[in-house]
Amino acid sequence: MRPAHVYANVSGEQHDQLVDALHRQWRVAARAVMILLSANGMTATEIAELLHYDPRTVRRWIARHDTEGLSGLPDRPRSGRPRLGSAGLGERIRRLLQTPKAWTTARIWRALGRPPLSLRTMYRHIREQARWSRPRLIAKSDPDHDSICADIREQITALPTGSVVLAEDETHLDLLARVRACWMPTGLRHRVMTPGKNIRRTIHGAINLATGAFHHHVSVHNVSVVFCYFLDQLLSAYPDAPIVAVICDNGGTHLSGITKRWLTEHPRLRLLRGARYSPQDNPVERIWAVMKQHIANTAPATIADRVRQAHAFFRNRSSDQNLTTAAPWTSPWLPHGYGQNYRSGA
Repeated sequence: MRPAHVYANVSGEQHDQLVDALHRQWRVAARAVMILLSANGMTATEIAELLHYDPRTVRRWIARHDTEGLSGLPDRPRSGRPRLGSAGLGERIRRLLQTPKAWTTARIWRALGRPPLSLRTMYRHIREQARWSRPRLIAKSDPDHDSICADIREQITALPTGSVVLAEDETHLDLLARVRACWMPTGLRHRVMTPGKNIRRTIHGAINLATGAFHHHVSVHNVSVVFCYFLDQLLSAYPDAPIVAVICDNGGTHLSGITKRWLTEHPRLRLLRGARYSPQDNPVERIWAVMKQHIANTAPATIADRVRQAHAFFRNRSSDQNLTTAAPWTSPWLPHGYGQNYRSGA
């Protein structure tokens, strides 16, 4: 018995090939189909959506048929070499690149059904729709992100007058050079020496979210004792503040028993923990990014030289520069209108 309905089984790649054929070798037939569909009551917009054309194109061919009949549907003679690639090739490239993948010119050409174009011509079409750059890694968000940030804003609002709010984070300094793209003389590729064995140091950093003052400490290991020592430095930097509120992430040293005991003994320091998996909330992350860009492509002989590079970076930056880089007003941690004076520094 014949099935009631029969549908074509077309994959995504086959669908793109059919659309490409309607716009290339079968384009004259596609124009005739436009006329038939229009004669059966379909609007130009509906026809365009079905055949993947622009509605203006459909109206133009209908008007030409009404004026010249069937003889007006084939391509008219034109001067110059015809452009390779269909008019919809750019849109197909753009749709293809919406999905993250290690896209290269050759891989795009294969994914589009191997159109009769050279890779150099394909590259020119790709350049019209895309740019060559690296993807951005993003962290998964805490499901309670919004409520945690709202709670931090409420706690900051309730702080007594004269309190200080800082954002804190840690990063690593490696003797092994971080390599970044840069300008080089034509024909020369810079070589950055590797140390053979990497050596690492930890930097604890905190920025005053109102003034832009930056505090940092370099240590051999990232352990709870060092974290508590850095918190003690922050308390000493603001002896007159009734509360020194430090917002940080949920690192192990921030949640350890040693840290909890130290906080009990120093009630003037209040530790506020942000949402998990949300480094974009922390303004200090942007300070680290600029610092690592500053020391990139350099190969000091010892780890002490690398640490001196970091110290020099912070020593030569002003509070206004720190505010401009950290952009604390973009963080969901701060209540609306907090520290309006920092906007002048940005």
